[in-house]
Amino acid sequence: MARIGFVGLGNMGMPMARNLQRAGHAVTGFDISPAAMAAARAAGIPTAASAPA
Repeated sequence: MARIGFVGLGNMGMPMARNLQRAGHAVTGFDISPAAMAAARAAGIPTAASAPA
């Protein structure tokens, strides 16, 4: 499957990133909110240190 960088893990982005991950894609997420980043990691979505990373 595809490697996807997902920017924006808020109310709309997190469910979208999870759906892509469940579909078998390698998803890495980023958000400027530390709480959103922590929620992504708790959901098993790896996070990046910055959007370009």
